[in-house]
Amino acid sequence: GDIVIVRPGESIAADGTVIEGSASIDESAITGEPVPVHKVEGDRVISATINKNGIIKFRAEAVGDDTTIAQIIALVEEASSSKAPIAALADKVAGVFVPVVMGIALATFVLWLLSGHTITFALSNAIAVLVISCPCALGLATPVAIMVGTGKAASFGVLIKSAQALETLHSIDTVVLDKTGTLTQGKPAVTDIIPVEGMDEGKFLYIAASLEYASEHPLAEAIVEYAASRGIQPQSVKNFLNISGRGVSAVLDDSIVRAGSLDSMEELINKGELSCDGFNRLKKISDEAALSGKTPMCISLDNRLIGIIAAADTIKEDSKEAVLSMKSKGLSVIMLTGDNIKTAKAVASQAAIEEVIAGVLPTQKEEELKKLMEKGHKVAMVGDRIN
Repeated sequence: GDIVIVRPGESIAADGTVIEGSASIDESAITGEPVPVHKVEGDRVISATINKNGIIKFRAEAVGDDTTIAQIIALVEEASSSKAPIAALADKVAGVFVPVVMGIALATFVLWLLSGHTITFALSNAIAVLVISCPCALGLATPVAIMVGTGKAASFGVLIKSAQALETLHSIDTVVLDKTGTLTQGKPAVTDIIPVEGMDEGKFLYIAASLEYASEHPLAEAIVEYAASRGIQPQSVKNFLNISGRGVSAVLDDSIVRAGSLDSMEELINKGELSCDGFNRLKKISDEAALSGKTPMCISLDNRLIGIIAAADTIKEDSKEAVLSMKSKGLSVIMLTGDNIKTAKAVASQAAIEEVIAGVLPTQKEEELKKLMEKGHKVAMVGDRIN
C-alpha cells in the first residue's frame, strides 16, 4: 500500500503498479532481456529491476517473501536443500548394518565362550568381527566421493550446489537453454543501417552516433560501438534532451537531430513537424525488422527523416557449436525464453535448435521444466542471471 518514488539509477524495491510518471526500466536481472521496458501509469513493476531514466511513483503490492525475485530464490533453495539419493541410501544401509554387525560380534563372543575358550580369546574374536565389519567406510565413502567430485569440477569453473544434481547429471537426456545472455550476447548490436536515398551511410552513422553518444540506453551504446568499429568519431552535441518513451533530441552542428521509434516519428509526420521521402518504404523495412526480433530506431535531421538503424541481441559465436556438441551426445536441446515466438525462432534457427518454448515468464519456467520431467525426461536447465 505504500507509495514509492523511484528516481533514475535507483532500483525498484517491491512489486507494484505505477500510479504516476513514466520511466524506462531495466528488467534484465529478472527476464534477461537487455532492452529497457517503458513503463507508464497502470503498468506493473518488479522488484530488483532498475530505473534507467524518468521518475515514477508506484504503489507497493508485494513485499518481502511475496515479491517475484523472492519467489524465484525460494524455488532455487527448495531445489538445492536435498541430499544425494546415493548418500540417503548409504545412511539407510548403515542404519541396518550397524545393529546387525553388533549382533554378529555378540554372537561370536558367546559362541567362543560356550565352546570352552577363555574370555580374552572370545573377546578378541568379537572385536575382530567389529573391526573388519565396521561400516564407517560405507558412511564416509559417499560424502568423500561427492566432495572430490565437486572439488574437481570447481577446478574447471563448475560450481555444484546440490549433491543430487551431481549424481543425476550422467542420466540427463534433455537440455533446456535460456536465450538472452546464454545463447546470445545479452546486449544489442547494430544489424542494419538503412539511410534514405541520397544520404551517405557514413554521414548518417556519424549523425546517429553523435546524438546517441550522450545517451545511456543500450541501443545508444550499440550504435556508438558500431560507429567506432567503422572508424567514425562522434562529436559532442548541445541541448541534449531525453524524452522518456519517445526518444532523444539534440543540436549537432547547428542542426536539430532526433532519434526515436517509428511510431513517434510517424506522429510528428502527421502533425506536419517532420517530412520524409519514401516513408512507406522505411515503414515496411522497420516492420520487417521488428518481426525478425530486431529493434528499429529512426533518425531525423532538421525535420527530415534520414534513415533507420536496427539493432538486435546477436547470437554468441560458439552457441551453434555447443548445441551441435550436445546433440552429438544424444541430448535433446530445447530453447525456453520469455521473448516472443518470432524472435525466439529466429535465434533458434541460427543455433541449430528445432524446439522452442517462448513467451514464458521467469516464474513459469519451472512449470515448463516440470512438464518435461512428468513426461519422463531427465532435464538440465542452462541460463544466466536470476533465471
